[in-house]
Amino acid sequence: MEVKHCKPNHKALENQGKMAVDMHFHTNCSDSFTDVDKLMKLAQARRTGVAITDHNLIKSLQKIQGKEYTVPVIPGMEVSTSDGPHILVYFYDFKDLESFWTRNIRPQLNYCPWLALKHCTTENLLDLLEKENCVVSGAHPMGYLMSNKGVEVCINKKYLEPEMATRLDAYEVICSGMTRRSNQYAYEAAMKYGIGFTGGTDGHLMTEVGNVVTISSAKDIDGFLDSIKEHKVDICGLEKSVPRKVQMGSASMVRFIQHAPSATAVQTIQTAKSFRRAFRRRSHICPEKNHDIFVANFWNIPRDAYFSWEYSVQ
Repeated sequence: MEVKHCKPNHKALENQGKMAVDMHFHTNCSDSFTDVDKLMKLAQARRTGVAITDHNLIKSLQKIQGKEYTVPVIPGMEVSTSDGPHILVYFYDFKDLESFWTRNIRPQLNYCPWLALKHCTTENLLDLLEKENCVVSGAHPMGYLMSNKGVEVCINKKYLEPEMATRLDAYEVICSGMTRRSNQYAYEAAMKYGIGFTGGTDGHLMTEVGNVVTISSAKDIDGFLDSIKEHKVDICGLEKSVPRKVQMGSASMVRFIQHAPSATAVQTIQTAKSFRRAFRRRSHICPEKNHDIFVANFWNIPRDAYFSWEYSVQ
């Protein structure tokens, strides 16, 4: 497995008989404005495969079922777990993904469906996926902007046990939305745990497709996904520039504004849970009641008001 921080040369990779796939891309099914048909037209022009990984949703994949493309399309999903981490799941067959989604994800969708699920922790999700024929990778392991949206950052905060990472097939070691330092940390963590690599843009703008790819000598999608599990892939790509990150963030923000009431409700609940978990860690030697008193005193909140607020967001 080799990780190269450079722009992928898709024509050269194709001439070498390599399969190159951007393993992390969003459409207007979730928090992007990108139409899946236009995305696939550009992906074909750029000679890059793509994994459609919308948050908790599969509508765009359903839309393109039955259509044939000159580049591979991997059926996937980025699951936003209820305890923070985002988990990329890739299925060998779309029907298996659709069945898994219908049984396990759809019932847990929140007010804003692409944000954190209601009751599906990272551990719960991995338990469910053990029964499925799929590949599982930790998206942007160090999280975004001090968030808990990565497995490794939650391990570092002691919210998750290190063993949780070993249950994954891979970590996303180049995510173009992350900093070089965060990606390097993800790479080192993957090496430490002995798991594989994936790479993708976490693209929300159509023009991003193929800027980070996972590369394999496989000849079909089944072989490609197998090669991730077998640690026989290379990763190539670059992090986005600051202006590009701002552009992408602005586009996503507009989508969130369109769903402001529901998105705000889910984010508020998640923030409250994060505060509660952080304080529990800080006061782990205290019984539950003493912990609550500690939090109230820490913020100088009247205890009755704190207890009323804290238990209303569980």
